[in-house]
Amino acid sequence: MLIDTHCHLDFSAFDSDRDLVIAACQKQNITSIVVPGVCSKHWQRILLLCRAQDILYPALGLHPCFLSDHKAEDLDQLAQICARQSVDPPLEQPLEQPIVAIGEIGLDYYKGKNKVLNKELQRWYFSKQLEIAGQYHLPVLIHARKSHQDVLQYLKTKKSITGIIHAYSGSYEQAKEYLKLGFKLGFGGAYTYPKATKLRALLAKLPLEAWVLETDAPDMSPVMYHQQRNSPQYIPQIAEEFVNLYNAEINIKSDTEELICQLNKNTHEVLSLI
Repeated sequence: MLIDTHCHLDFSAFDSDRDLVIAACQKQNITSIVVPGVCSKHWQRILLLCRAQDILYPALGLHPCFLSDHKAEDLDQLAQICARQSVDPPLEQPLEQPIVAIGEIGLDYYKGKNKVLNKELQRWYFSKQLEIAGQYHLPVLIHARKSHQDVLQYLKTKKSITGIIHAYSGSYEQAKEYLKLGFKLGFGGAYTYPKATKLRALLAKLPLEAWVLETDAPDMSPVMYHQQRNSPQYIPQIAEEFVNLYNAEINIKSDTEELICQLNKNTHEVLSLI
């Protein structure tokens, strides 16, 4: 039983074979795939996709790298969706598939070619979405690139919120701070590359309870599929790489099934609705 905690299966990269990919995942005993949103125009597509496929679970959010697509009204829409699914007793015919998290949200301070950063606007959207997550008791899926100190500063003011730091790329010290706040760290394609020595060394320093598995498909392909489209079908290979690397780093031969069970338990601790 395997869980992909972060996969953009709604992206156009899967338009030609999405159903085949999902069927292949089911044959591989992949039981749950979380599909995060990056902007409001994708939300309805994600909800409909997840409603049609039992193994897919939606998350909705406003990604920091899509600022030009976001509007202040999107936050109202997100809050309204959360409010409808939090009705007690639940609506007999809910309008949306229940979301399992707010995400993908966060801060991205990486300044690539021709990239203009608006840190102030990123922080505003991030803060507002954290408020919504706290109000409706939902976890968050966080994108943090070159921004871990600021992300931690925000999270320390929202101590009731937990979730996953997607594609974790920070330091050991920052990882410990996230763990103190109840967050898990995403292990995906980046860790499978031998040159990622700092990331890979974290497995020996952090407890097994720190980690969850993810693909971030169609991006961040693992080394065995370098420069190919990433896919949730590859979560078994990512899990195998985790087990091999974990055993190598701690220099102990651990039982594969026990390790996977613990990773699944970690996931359920923060994503209780899957």
